[in-house]
Amino acid sequence: MAIDIAKLDESIARQNDKMPFSGVVLVREKGKTVFAKGYGFANRAESIPNTINTRFGMASGAKTFTAVAICQLVERKLISFDTRLRDCRGISFPEFDPAITVHHLLTHSSGMPDYFDEVMDDYEALWRDRPMYNIRTPKDFLPMFQNQKMKFAPGARWSYNNAGFVVLGLIVEQLTGESFPMYIEANILTPCDMKDTGYFAMDRLPERTAYGYIEDETGNGWKTNFYAVPIIGGGDGGAYTTASDMVKFWEALLNNRLLSKAMTERLLTPHLVTSANGGETFYGYGVWIVKKQDAIYAYYAPGQDPGVEFLSTVYPGKEIQTTTMGNTINATWPIYDCVAAAVSAA
Repeated sequence: MAIDIAKLDESIARQNDKMPFSGVVLVREKGKTVFAKGYGFANRAESIPNTINTRFGMASGAKTFTAVAICQLVERKLISFDTRLRDCRGISFPEFDPAITVHHLLTHSSGMPDYFDEVMDDYEALWRDRPMYNIRTPKDFLPMFQNQKMKFAPGARWSYNNAGFVVLGLIVEQLTGESFPMYIEANILTPCDMKDTGYFAMDRLPERTAYGYIEDETGNGWKTNFYAVPIIGGGDGGAYTTASDMVKFWEALLNNRLLSKAMTERLLTPHLVTSANGGETFYGYGVWIVKKQDAIYAYYAPGQDPGVEFLSTVYPGKEIQTTTMGNTINATWPIYDCVAAAVSAA
């Protein structure tokens, strides 16, 4: 075994003492689970602990599902990566550049406005004047960005954009005639046997689902994130999953069971460099990619919302997979740093 599990356990425990972590950590090496542990509570009021079988919100980590769905529709020849947004029926964006393509949407390079632009430092603030319980389908997001002006010309640069993936979710619905969650369930979750994963409404969460928690107004307690995120997820994220189900997803994706080998390679191609990590971090289709010495070091799917932190990573050269999920904010990333350090040392 390359990973020093005892050392990893100790480093997580030390970090947990500094800043209590609520969530789970799973590490697999060469096809075997070598570390799986829950911390803190899924339900604080009832003192229900987090376990390795607890479902957690993925936030933007679920953008990977959206990208896979679009690639499946390309393989079915219902759309192409060069299809222009203006040619997608039933969607009107009067201020958007007609050159925007599906490829631009998938790579955060469309230049279109984002519904999050107005409150970039406070996602929760979005819903103070727009009740989150009204945001149930991709089209419900449209009034938040549909008539705004472009930020830059399509393809000019990379700029993370949630609205682009909302539009991709809407395209999935229009091309298939199914709701976005139903399409993902039938074409990604079921083939992967991801029985614990889904786009669950927050007012009817299933068993073993962690509530997301944010600090209350006093700063001395916790409240759930019920009023801080849309009531149900969609193209830009918001699914719930377990660490074990993410194992199934990565294995299916990387073994070409969701897409052809050529299409999987296209999804995992480093299409654009991002502004992060000194030029080592790239974006594929719904997947972040880290390169070291001009070779792929890691693929990862991250997400963060109020009360949700998620990061699932595959290190192909090391045959290691990790998933770190939390149901509070700020405490998850230091735990992931412990995991990443253990992987780096392996």
